[in-house]
Amino acid sequence: MPRKAGRSPEETRRALLDAAATVIRTRGVSASLDDIARAAGVSKGGLLYHFPAKDALVRTLAQDLLDTFRTDVQAAIDPADTEPGRLTRAYVRASLDTSYDEVAIRQTIALVAQLISIPEIAELARADAERWERDLHADGLPPELVTLVVAAADGACTAPLWGAGIDVPAMRKLEQQLLTLTRTA
Repeated sequence: MPRKAGRSPEETRRALLDAAATVIRTRGVSASLDDIARAAGVSKGGLLYHFPAKDALVRTLAQDLLDTFRTDVQAAIDPADTEPGRLTRAYVRASLDTSYDEVAIRQTIALVAQLISIPEIAELARADAERWERDLHADGLPPELVTLVVAAADGACTAPLWGAGIDVPAMRKLEQQLLTLTRTA
């Protein structure tokens, strides 16, 4: 299948990552490159042009998920906030962002569950978690408080996995409580 006319290499690469996310989430990590290429609307050769092996595609997909969250946190930093804990507060805001669709959240969690079963991806995620731990603990708040606030935000953002809907007022209240904790340290 030839590349769709008018799509730039960056758009094709993004289409491949999005297709890989969908196919791996629904069929598991054993999904074939043919399935992913078909879902992206490119030939297998086109896929291999962008990602020389399935491992490279999967690694890039996982890194893309990690980078997207880090970008979301950076975007949630309040430029007027110069107090200790500003990164932690941004982490809370990004984690508890209720603008995301509950279905999309469940799909992302399901994709991560598939990807994390791959040892290389588990190591990539572990290294990212260590980086977050270093960054957040260097944010000027007591380590115990950072651990509590981050654990609460992480736990609350996975509520849709268990079928709970996003209760926007409750999520906003929790967000405010966690943000207040970071300012009273």
